[in-house]
Amino acid sequence: MTSVLFVCLGNICRSPLAEGALRAAAAHAGIEVEVDSAGTGGWHAGDPPDRRAQAAARRHGTDISGLRARQVRPEDFRRFDFVFALDRQNLRDLQAIAPADASAELGLLMDLVPGREGSSVADPYYGEDRDFDVTWADVHAAADALVARFGR
Repeated sequence: MTSVLFVCLGNICRSPLAEGALRAAAAHAGIEVEVDSAGTGGWHAGDPPDRRAQAAARRHGTDISGLRARQVRPEDFRRFDFVFALDRQNLRDLQAIAPADASAELGLLMDLVPGREGSSVADPYYGEDRDFDVTWADVHAAADALVARFGR
């Protein structure tokens, strides 16, 4: 089974939305995939996703309320097949902390979406509710690209 870890800064907005989007897309396509999310920072560890992220996911038929934030760990780079950063700064941070024996393929999530290569998933944290829908659109497009890739 393919395994994917999504990583943003605090693991309460973008990466749990990405986790929820891929879980939903994979279930819809009948593809088994192990999915998790984490943050490069640990200050939200144990917290549920931001209430606005939960609401955005719910508007799109996905429940992420049971997820809990955690910080990325060295073993994640060996446990997962893919580790996707949701922005360039988190990708640089992941590259810096990856252990020498890392086996995961590390990448920028939006590189999977044609026309969005090199771009970051919109960070809605300081925005309005509608900004979380923009983030959902980003992670949903990436989830669809992953499902297409894994379904081959």
